Amino acid sequence: MPPAKAEIHVPSCTLAGSHRRLPQLTQLLPEAVVSAVLERRLRAGVGWFAVGISTLLACFWAFWGSNEAFHEGWFSPSFWTNVALTLVQYMAPMLVFVIPTALCTKWRAVGVVFYLGLAGFLFFFFHHSVRTAIPMVFLAICFAYGTPRPRRLAFGLAVGLPLLTAIVCGAGPAWRVAHRVNDGNYGMRRISGNGVELTWAPQGPGWPNSAAKNWFEAKRACSCLQQDGKTVSDVPLDIWRLPTAEEIVRSLVRHGENAGGRPDPAAPMKASYRIQPDKETPLWNPHSMTIYWWSGTEVDANRALRVTYNGWVNQLPKTLGLGYRCVLR
Repeated sequence: MPPAKAEIHVPSCTLAGSHRRLPQLTQLLPEAVVSAVLERRLRAGVGWFAVGISTLLACFWAFWGSNEAFHEGWFSPSFWTNVALTLVQYMAPMLVFVIPTALCTKWRAVGVVFYLGLAGFLFFFFHHSVRTAIPMVFLAICFAYGTPRPRRLAFGLAVGLPLLTAIVCGAGPAWRVAHRVNDGNYGMRRISGNGVELTWAPQGPGWPNSAAKNWFEAKRACSCLQQDGKTVSDVPLDIWRLPTAEEIVRSLVRHGENAGGRPDPAAPMKASYRIQPDKETPLWNPHSMTIYWWSGTEVDANRALRVTYNGWVNQLPKTLGLGYRCVLR
């Protein structure tokens, strides 16, 4: 006889309970999956938002740094000194956002700590300025929660776009600086053309290489300068003076040629040029830190006009320290 089949007896209460839980399980499972997907997308969105904000800020500072590096920087005869100055002084604001963002796309915890450390440093460096620390704290919070995906793309954009901005925006200024004219003659120069003919002081007390003076000090230094332009008297001699803003504008040069500067009679702080002037001899020293000169043109009792080597004319308080170059009366 065939063996009797074993019968499995399941309590009716167990079957009833499983039937009641089955609809609940089928409902809870999709909700958990949907919740996980939504959270994943939210984290990705927050992460990409942080990458976008930090990259935008980095591109802005890349634009600023690449222009300023060749406007007021890049004056040293040493190539590597100029490179170091560019990275430390002008590219640092860009790197402040590029480095921690790149770290956040690779090692999120390290990048978040980096941002928080920057926030603390900026807070104390700028004399307890909350405004400088808030952006770093905000980005740290965003990266602590958000995860941009794909991470490799986020890393490439966070690093590549600022570097590309710096290269593109700095190419023109770099070419201009590399082709500056410098005859090495920093002595007394007589420069004529464009309606002016002036004798400019040699490098020294009448044309300091880097020492900045306020307008009153610069005016007195010129008035006390002796005939040779190299020694200073204790009393005013009135042999030398500060040039007017119009005289400086009309004397600016580019590649040994007068730039054709003409001030606007109706607007003292506006000037037009046939060619854009540059920081070149015989008027400027390309290896000097000085890029602004005081003029003898006063706006009022507290302000005077300054002229930049590229032809910009601005009014500033006389108490600020700037460069200058005296001219013979």
